[in-house]
Amino acid sequence: MSLMRQVAWLVLGVVLAALVGAVGLSALSTQQLMRTQLGLKNADNAQTLALALSQQRGDAELIQLLVSAQFDTGAYQFVRWRAANGDVRFERVEPPRAGQAPAWFQALLPIDADVGVAQVSSGWNAIGTVELKSHSSYAHDALWLSVRRLVAWLLVVGMAAAVVAWGALRRIRRPLDAAVAQAEGVLAGTYGQVIEPRVPELQRLTRAMNAMVQRVKDLFEAQAGQLLVLRDQVHRDPLTGVATRRHFLAELEAALQRDDGPPAAGLVLVRLRDVAGLNARLGRAGVDDVLLTVVSALQAYPASVSGCRVGRLNGGDFALWLPAQGVAAETAHALADALRASLPAYGSGVQVALGAIELARDRPSSVWLGEADAALARAEHEGEARGGFVVQVVADPGLGREQGEGLWRAQLQAAVSARRGRLAEYPVKDRAGRVLHLECPLQLALEGGYQPAAVWLPLAVRARLTAQLDLFAVSLALDAIEDDGQARCINVAPASLADAVFLHQLRALLEHQPQAARGLLLDLTEAAATEHFDRLLELGQQLRPLGVKLGLEHAGAGLAQVERLYQAGLDYVKLDASVLLGVAGEAGRAAFVRGMVIMLRSLALKVYGEGVVDEMDAQALWDCDLDGITGPWVTEGRG
Repeated sequence: MSLMRQVAWLVLGVVLAALVGAVGLSALSTQQLMRTQLGLKNADNAQTLALALSQQRGDAELIQLLVSAQFDTGAYQFVRWRAANGDVRFERVEPPRAGQAPAWFQALLPIDADVGVAQVSSGWNAIGTVELKSHSSYAHDALWLSVRRLVAWLLVVGMAAAVVAWGALRRIRRPLDAAVAQAEGVLAGTYGQVIEPRVPELQRLTRAMNAMVQRVKDLFEAQAGQLLVLRDQVHRDPLTGVATRRHFLAELEAALQRDDGPPAAGLVLVRLRDVAGLNARLGRAGVDDVLLTVVSALQAYPASVSGCRVGRLNGGDFALWLPAQGVAAETAHALADALRASLPAYGSGVQVALGAIELARDRPSSVWLGEADAALARAEHEGEARGGFVVQVVADPGLGREQGEGLWRAQLQAAVSARRGRLAEYPVKDRAGRVLHLECPLQLALEGGYQPAAVWLPLAVRARLTAQLDLFAVSLALDAIEDDGQARCINVAPASLADAVFLHQLRALLEHQPQAARGLLLDLTEAAATEHFDRLLELGQQLRPLGVKLGLEHAGAGLAQVERLYQAGLDYVKLDASVLLGVAGEAGRAAFVRGMVIMLRSLALKVYGEGVVDEMDAQALWDCDLDGITGPWVTEGRG
């Protein structure tokens, strides 16, 4: 039983005890008063009657008349005249009257007054006694009315006291409830402050809670700051600030594995030629300035295009990943023009070679790197012959044969209308090998069979059909959950959050299948926590009461920069493969993952890992205390 309920019952018990005690004491005192008054009345009436009878000089007829007259004028049980020898000479008797007071009340509080007795004489001779006793029913009626009035007044006073007590308890409970909500908020990852009440004891409690919550928030922010420092140490090149070779290759591998994104992408390699000669001529500081200039030109693209990545592969080699189709050649030439304008300031001997490739994303990373290295080598060789800045571009001959946007839109709409789609299933397992849920990306039946999101999602974004496709995927997942009860996870495109009617339609769909909705998980990209944070908050507020779980997928180092992550109301986070690949062979990367897990666990979030490809990485991730992992190693049944 809660403390407030115990206090309420205690107050109610005290009030009831006071009421019962007051009524009982009042009834007993009134009963005693009635008994005394009735006894005095009997005695006084007996003396008065005896005096009247003594004046009749023993005339029996007159005495009987006076006794009858006395009996008729009062409410008596009996009036009797006894002779001197004790014999009853004359009496009038009336049975007890019922009265208004109930029998149980009369039995509980009896009023048994003494009989009035007086001596009757004739001159100096005693001729007997007179005895009389009044009915007690009138006294009981008066006592019953008095008790009822007292109970009514005390009930009114008790109700008023109860209302006042209830208000006082509510006033006391309000800061207690706020403290409880504050503590629960800390468990849920929110760090709100509570206004201090006026009650001194509660004021001290609230002040202590506020101080504790502020300290926890400070610790979280400090931990996030330390995580950013560790990220820079592990993932960033100390001179240029871009990704190291290992981290860039992990990002490339993760980008090629995803279902979202365009079917083709580009990779540009930039090489600062003759770094050793430049060191001799310009010195180390001068070469550092040249490298920073090259990086500055490369970083203009991630700042303007979402998903671009820049990395330093070695001393003078840099890479730019372009998650878009048909832009690799244009980007490489634009970079060459920008560097051609800025690098001559350091001397005529500063030159670069650029190799650009554009391939289908289903090609393995080894092919991408091999083709890019070959293009860069040709550019460098041509640069030795011609001098200056040389660009070599390689494009997959199978690219560029795109259908018209109108035809694609019609095909996508037809697939949704006819429900020509299916969900792929990739398990997320815990350390014991149990399936926690299934990741279910949508595949649509288009030309050439069922196509993954990498084929149709960019077209759906351009055609503004992502909301319809996401609702279609959710409906398929709900039907599948109803069939086998297995939890399933659906990806929600960031563009769908921006759709004004998407949330309303999604909620209606979930309310139609409430039982299955409790087994549904919705994945949103890390960009949703930064670009659509308000919509993410609204999504959580609308769907959490339905039992739907929300989480972020492809979460990487940028997650530590989400200032209001603890307010997002998420249930889980899936760490991106670019953060996890190679974690077994690099202590710094493992320390960063462990720090991410600790930070996210402090927000009461489950933490899963994506894109696990080998057993060594899987074991290292279990050592980092992840809740579950997914990826090729798990899907192939080795996890």
